[in-house]
This record gives sequence, structure tokens and C-alpha cells, in this order.
Amino acid sequence: MSSTWMPDKDGNSDDAPPRPSELALHNLNSVREAALSLLREVDALRKTNQAGSNEKLGLHEEVQRYEIELIRQALHRTRGNQRRAAQLLGVKVTTLNCKIKRFGISLSEYETDWGVLA
Repeated sequence: MSSTWMPDKDGNSDDAPPRPSELALHNLNSVREAALSLLREVDALRKTNQAGSNEKLGLHEEVQRYEIELIRQALHRTRGNQRRAAQLLGVKVTTLNCKIKRFGISLSEYETDWGVLA
């Protein structure tokens, strides 16, 4: 018996090595996710610094800001799939959709542009 890897006859082996194009796509998506995450963090820091240290810290505003960030992260992880994002957050889809509209969260940034990735 040989120790070299041989694909199954039907080509559907669970332990098949990923194709180079799949690896490149995965790496590109990972870098994109990291960049978007960094941009959100910089934006959040900028907003925090603009608020100033002498202003009153409002609990409602801070909770809302945190909630928006959680929703954005869930949408990012699910590539804009609201049903899966709602499951991640432990809320109903209708509740998530209502919050997306109330907070003015744009869904277009979570849609994958497959032309860029091809």
C-alpha cells in the first residue's frame, strides 16, 4: 500500500487537499474580513474620541452602539444572511430586520461581489 495521496474515483474525498484557487479565495476572504474589521474598529475609536472626555456618557447610546456593532459582525460572518445572523444573535429574524432598519445598517456592504473574487 502506497503512502501517497490518491483521489477517490468519484473525486469526492473528505481528505482531499484544497485546490490552489480555493486557498487563494480563502486567503483573500480572510484578508478582506480582517481589513473590514480594522476599519470598523478605527471608526469606532474615532467616534469615541470625538465624543470627548467631558461629555456625559449615555447608557442608552452606548448600548445602541454596541448592539449595532454586534449586528454588523453577525451579518459579516454570515455574508449578509439575516436568518443565520439572527440565529447567531439569538433573536427572531423579524426583530433583527427591524433593528437593521431602525439603525440604518446597510446590507449592501455584506453582499459578496463574486466578479472580484473570480
